[in-house]
Amino acid sequence: MTIPDPTENLLARIAEALERLSPPPPPRPDFAAADAFVWRAETERLVPVQRVSRVGIGLLRGVDYLRDQLLGNTERFARGLPANNVLLWGARGMGKSSLVKAAHAEISARLGGTPGCSGLKLIEIHREDIESLPALMALLRDADGRFIVFCDDLSFDGGDASYKSLKAALEGGVEGRPANVLFYATSNRRHLLPREMMDNERSTAINPGEAVEEKVSLSDRFGLWLGFHKCSQDDYLAMVFGYADHYRLGAPEERIRAEALEWAITRGSRSGRVAFQYIQDLAGRLGHRLDG
Repeated sequence: MTIPDPTENLLARIAEALERLSPPPPPRPDFAAADAFVWRAETERLVPVQRVSRVGIGLLRGVDYLRDQLLGNTERFARGLPANNVLLWGARGMGKSSLVKAAHAEISARLGGTPGCSGLKLIEIHREDIESLPALMALLRDADGRFIVFCDDLSFDGGDASYKSLKAALEGGVEGRPANVLFYATSNRRHLLPREMMDNERSTAINPGEAVEEKVSLSDRFGLWLGFHKCSQDDYLAMVFGYADHYRLGAPEERIRAEALEWAITRGSRSGRVAFQYIQDLAGRLGHRLDG
């Protein structure tokens, strides 16, 4: 007769208890549920977005060259061809994030059902969750389809070291960026850092050139830079009339022109965002809904 070893029984009970205490692994995402998702870092889950807040690409005026560059890069990626990570930087309100969402929708519609082109998904990651980017990349690495990971208004301040996670995920890690993933980011800063921060580090460093090299090299991980600048009055009015025609507001052209210019003066700027804010105000005064 074999006498049970009490040590083995104890170890088995401990192992069972630990299994019960450990959280279950997150379920694999159902990428067929939507075309866009939001990454929840606290639970390491992708939440489907059934209705993406975006405008049609035809409504984005004054950025024709930038639009074509982004569309071309996105289409090459969707077709499985080489493509670059993209940094859209520059003036506020000029449609950087709108262009990313519109380009995704345009290419998805253009290539839908094309042989050899698997589904193109847009995944938004919030700025404060950048440190979890490696976990997201690992989740997407073996998934079917192609994914644009998008971070809006990306920048780093002070002693923030989370940029290292982004650098590693984009290019520098041992595994490298998954072939089925691209990273698109928008920022008001070309180098993703405030100028005073870079100047301070230069002034206190033994070798000023090396002091900021590591942080500036982050923007070098983006192979395609698209710069957005303040628009002219003609571009601003083209945006206004483009929205007015699209939504069939029907107000007289001279009225729209005069009011739109006055609206820009009161705001102290001209941009796509200011143009749409004027259109919202005009539509409300006309009792017209902005649906579609």
